[in-house]
Amino acid sequence: MTITAPYGSWESPITVDAITAGTVGLSPGAIDNGVHYWAESRASEKGRTSLWCEHPDGTRAELTPDHWVRTMVHEYGGGAWSVANGVVVFSTVPTHQCFTMIEKHTIPLTPEGGALRYADFTVLPERDLVLAIREDHRESDIDCTNTLVALSLRTGNPDGGMVLAEGADFYSSPRLHPDGRIAWVEWGHPNMPWDSTRLMLGQLSDGATAISDVHQIAGSATSAPCHPGWVGDELFFLDDRSGYWNFHALRGDDIVALHEEPVDYCHPAWAFGSDWVPLDDGRIACHPIIGGAARAGTFSDGSFTPWPTNAVSVALGAPEGSRIPIVEAGRDYPERLRVFNLDTGAWAEVRESSSIDIDRSYYSVAQQRTWRGEVGEVHAFYYPPTNPDYVAPEGELPPLKVLSHGGPTGLSTPQLRLDRQYWTSRGWAILDVNYSGSAGYGRAYRERLQGKWGVADVRDCADGARVMVDEGLADPERLAIEGGSAGGYTTLAALTSTDVFTAGNCLYGIGDLVVMARATHKFESRYLFGLLGGTPDEIPQVYRERSPIHHLDRLSCPMLIQQGADDRVVPPNQAEMMASAVRAKGLPVALLMYDGEGHGFRAAENIRASIEGALSFFGQVYGYQPLHVPVLPIENL
Repeated sequence: MTITAPYGSWESPITVDAITAGTVGLSPGAIDNGVHYWAESRASEKGRTSLWCEHPDGTRAELTPDHWVRTMVHEYGGGAWSVANGVVVFSTVPTHQCFTMIEKHTIPLTPEGGALRYADFTVLPERDLVLAIREDHRESDIDCTNTLVALSLRTGNPDGGMVLAEGADFYSSPRLHPDGRIAWVEWGHPNMPWDSTRLMLGQLSDGATAISDVHQIAGSATSAPCHPGWVGDELFFLDDRSGYWNFHALRGDDIVALHEEPVDYCHPAWAFGSDWVPLDDGRIACHPIIGGAARAGTFSDGSFTPWPTNAVSVALGAPEGSRIPIVEAGRDYPERLRVFNLDTGAWAEVRESSSIDIDRSYYSVAQQRTWRGEVGEVHAFYYPPTNPDYVAPEGELPPLKVLSHGGPTGLSTPQLRLDRQYWTSRGWAILDVNYSGSAGYGRAYRERLQGKWGVADVRDCADGARVMVDEGLADPERLAIEGGSAGGYTTLAALTSTDVFTAGNCLYGIGDLVVMARATHKFESRYLFGLLGGTPDEIPQVYRERSPIHHLDRLSCPMLIQQGADDRVVPPNQAEMMASAVRAKGLPVALLMYDGEGHGFRAAENIRASIEGALSFFGQVYGYQPLHVPVLPIENL
């Protein structure tokens, strides 16, 4: 029997437990000597990530039950572990100490103390060393020093490792050929790794004490080569000199473009890792981004051949022979870890991210949407309200939540995510906007946001809401906006510069751009200069005009503000200042501060409070009572 009930008030089997206790985060990992290694993270363990393995006979084991496997290099991390020939190396938090694991014996690889952080490991047992990116906080947090180092597998590296390359502000992707040639990527302020980088090449000495004959291979003020790797004796890499990240190769002294097409074959390097891997037969396993969705397949002879999968989100691991691990998600199924056999075309199932069985009839499938914006086409994914047990009263339109992703050089894909389905199965519509500046659509699309942050992104989100209203897909009186990090800033900016939205949920967002520019961590400490067009001293009027904290006179709707108390990316005082200002104006406001959380929420109890708090908040301000959630106290309601 179908129940008639207002949008937003529907009951759903997609609970917070399905999102937290019933879900694990997965990495594809690596296959090494026949053993498959991967990482799992659990909100039920406050976001702890641990290493697991499966042996050829099918037996599985957790390798790091006493550790949190993670790195905080660049604050966003990635590349926290690696394995080669049975030797595992990993970084832990909060101590930032590294360990090596050989035959189940865990041995410290770096000193205790926490001032030295490591990431992006390349394990080389045949040389008794590990290549890594090191971030040195011994003298300063914001002005920490980044270097490329070699760590000995035989000692505890009391000196923190042998420095092989220094002088640049940032390093990533050290890749060593067996003959000693070593490639890496470096860049300097004020660039981010998708703005302008340098691809370097040198020769590592036999004792791994120095790199000689260092010279630049690629990179310019308008290109950002990335993800180098060795395919046989040739150095392959991705470069966006054409406007899109396509494959190139170093052949002799010449750079050869292996193809040229309007498709990005990687994401911006927010975290360490590679978006492609070489195969033994000379082909490349990769995942180009087409229409905002990643496609898994093989690149060879200048063309891409897709694999038999409906995945729209892909992460690739290190293969062995014809077997390659992959984490994928589709429009109608959540993430799962599988192994693809390139020879047979067969898939082996390893692990699903969700242990809770939910009927697919409750899933809202993303629909690709575009509209003509002020400077060109804008992309988004629309999720209609979907629940087979309910219909809305005749003539009622659903509330719409417009999502502004983080980054802002991020990308929202159409993969099924239970945190989206939690809302759509309760009668909400969602518009997930890849606003100007988003990744996956080429350099020109990313650069639309240069000098225009707080303007172009806000305009695209507001236009998207208007398009949904014009098409009869959303209630114009119930248009909400939500975002985290940079998306939180877009949320605040939209609420203080437009009259489109009637409520907002800001998660660890930026209210005062000057405070952000002067207090954030090294990786992003110059990021705002490009997004806003200069430094706070050069263009103070722009920083003030674009800072929502200075324009609360334009705010006229309720606001929920959520923040991690230990956030190093967006200082917690940003949330406190914004909440105080909204409170002083007499508008409905709720501030949720989470102890022990950084930039994003990892603990199950905090994820629960965040999601249920938002559901209660929007329900109260839009005049209905959501089922089975605590009532969130809202000031000035």
